[in-house]
Amino acid sequence: MKFTCLGMKKLISAYIDGEVSFNQREALRGHLKSCKNCNDYYQQLKKMSDILPSYKDEEISLDLEQKIKQDFLGDKYKGVMAMRKKIFISAGSVALVMMLVFVMVGSQTFIKKGFQGKMLGSTQRIVDNGVLDSENKKSNLKGYSAVVDEKEPVAGAFSLGSAKRPKVSMAASGKNWKDFTALKKDSIVFKGSTNRSDSRHIVPHGGKVTGNLSAENYVPYETSIVDFGASFSDAGMRFQSLTNLSVAEDGLGYQEQSNTEGYDRIYENDFLEALENPLSTFSIDVDTASYANTRRYIMDQRRLPPKDAVRIEEMINYFDYQYPQPTGDDPFSIISEVGICPWNSDHKLALVGLQGKEVPMEDVPSNNLVFLIDVSGSMNNAQKLPLLKQAFKLLVKQLRQEDRVSIVVYAGAAGMVLDSTPGNEKESISRAIDNLSAGGSTAGGAGIKLAYKIAEENFLKDGNNRVILATDGDFNVGASSNAEMVRLIEANRDKGIFLTALGFGAGNYKDSKMEGIADKGNGNYAYIDNLLEAKKVFVKQLTGTLLTIAKDVKIQIEFNPSKVKAYRLIGYENRMLKKEDFNDDKKDAGELGAGHRVTALYEIVPAASKEEFGKVDALTYQQTTVAKSDDLMTVKLRYKKPDEDVSKLITNKVSASQEWEISNNYNFASSVAEFGMLLRNSEHKANASYGQVLIRAKTAKGADENGYRAEFIRIVETAELLVK
Repeated sequence: MKFTCLGMKKLISAYIDGEVSFNQREALRGHLKSCKNCNDYYQQLKKMSDILPSYKDEEISLDLEQKIKQDFLGDKYKGVMAMRKKIFISAGSVALVMMLVFVMVGSQTFIKKGFQGKMLGSTQRIVDNGVLDSENKKSNLKGYSAVVDEKEPVAGAFSLGSAKRPKVSMAASGKNWKDFTALKKDSIVFKGSTNRSDSRHIVPHGGKVTGNLSAENYVPYETSIVDFGASFSDAGMRFQSLTNLSVAEDGLGYQEQSNTEGYDRIYENDFLEALENPLSTFSIDVDTASYANTRRYIMDQRRLPPKDAVRIEEMINYFDYQYPQPTGDDPFSIISEVGICPWNSDHKLALVGLQGKEVPMEDVPSNNLVFLIDVSGSMNNAQKLPLLKQAFKLLVKQLRQEDRVSIVVYAGAAGMVLDSTPGNEKESISRAIDNLSAGGSTAGGAGIKLAYKIAEENFLKDGNNRVILATDGDFNVGASSNAEMVRLIEANRDKGIFLTALGFGAGNYKDSKMEGIADKGNGNYAYIDNLLEAKKVFVKQLTGTLLTIAKDVKIQIEFNPSKVKAYRLIGYENRMLKKEDFNDDKKDAGELGAGHRVTALYEIVPAASKEEFGKVDALTYQQTTVAKSDDLMTVKLRYKKPDEDVSKLITNKVSASQEWEISNNYNFASSVAEFGMLLRNSEHKANASYGQVLIRAKTAKGADENGYRAEFIRIVETAELLVK
């Protein structure tokens, strides 16, 4: 094979895998038209990617090698074998064949991309099957991959651009459906809506144009897409996402191959009447993953995140607040503020904040760290393993001689690539990280088991013992169920080995699994979407990432019914506890790292309000008496020291008559909460608006030493443009 231009091999491979950006794709297409060598390489690589899946059930052998060579080289191979003369195809082509054999067949990873009639194990359907009338039974479509009727556009499925497009129409008559069924097998037919200015009508290449559309009204596009009603200048931009689609498993629609991300359903906290439900109990949460992930959607993908990806408490707790350092024996301080609710002036908003004690790195106990790194095929992406390597090398630079690091990796199997090594041997640790490469399936369960085994073998009795898991969360081999991994993690947590979970990448990201295992591992969970976020986690907040200063931290607030009619906790939906859990020291709760801050917001309905909340009949056998008090609420906390099993209680009362001087902490935290409610389209958002968010965020920006608040303002401004 002829040599390709410098740097083009990797780009061509990524292009075939569907892992390039729109700009990269357009640039490469132009290059392939003008460069014969690169185009030849592309054609051969593409041919091989189509051939290899047919051998997925065969064992690797010399016979298999010959069969693949014959299929790939065709008649030229026969001539070579018959004449034993100098072959026409270069050694580079044969090398390419065998490289792909062992990478794709040996590891059992097979690329299934685009509009090729391939199946993908995704569950996210973004278009449903159209309804056919009696004249057009589904039996007419037998042998064809899909016929769908797209009645409404689906958010995130298309990038439409801003150019105006002419209205077009296509009658859904029986004749037209019969024309569609005349298309060749493995065709996909999309029929767009007929009453919108942004109608999209797509048929495969070679398919018949039906209805009253003329040839000049459509633009051919790669992967057999024809876009009716688009101008020549914007067709490519509008359908950049479609190259990531494949046929749904039931054959009735299509799904977005690059969007199989998993998020747990969030059922938003509702208002509770203080008289009937005076106690609100929850576990603290210092995770920040949701904010970084939301930033990735808005700033990198230029679209709003799924509502269940938005956990408001993690967005609020991403930021620094100027809370006072603790002065007593407790490892954290507690502060409160109360003001008018910014999005509903008839309500109040109460802030409760915790500030963990700062601990300089030189005072942190020795660390026994096990880096557990996912090197499976799903990590073969610029925003995954390469970024992961850079992130961990930032951490390595912070380590001391008394710290120790082991590295465990997992793909099709788990293995240790670095024995426990002193932290000052930075070159050895960094070299082991640099040598990592991705490929194979994802034996996440086996990897976690091995990591804990190594951590236990090197356990430091008076030190910090921690596994740092870095992955896209896509565990799919071995001990991969949430329940099985949770039991494993809980057992090691009780031995004093904690867990930090770091998420990377997009497309197949499993947020729900990552959050769950970090929660059960007495650790924290962060999402790293760029190198600056890695610096935040591994440099600026290193002691908080590594050192737990309080565990099983619970908050219980008792509201005074004479002052509060109803209340609701904003966020923390998956951290709620039963009221009796507060005093149960066996009940697990969240951990607080050195220097970490926790902020909770309550929206409060004053007792004098005429609003009704789930009114029930009066009780026959009980009567409720309300004590006279000027308190608005009582804040109670329980926590344990990291090496103890008995909790300590702290109690603070908040006066209803106190006049509060509203701080930047309050204004900025409330602006983040309001933004989160807008992203979630909360039923409680009342008069929330992007304008209000921006005004308060800008007013409360403060010194902003690290620029995080300025970045938040840019994210809000961008999100506002995306919804207009």
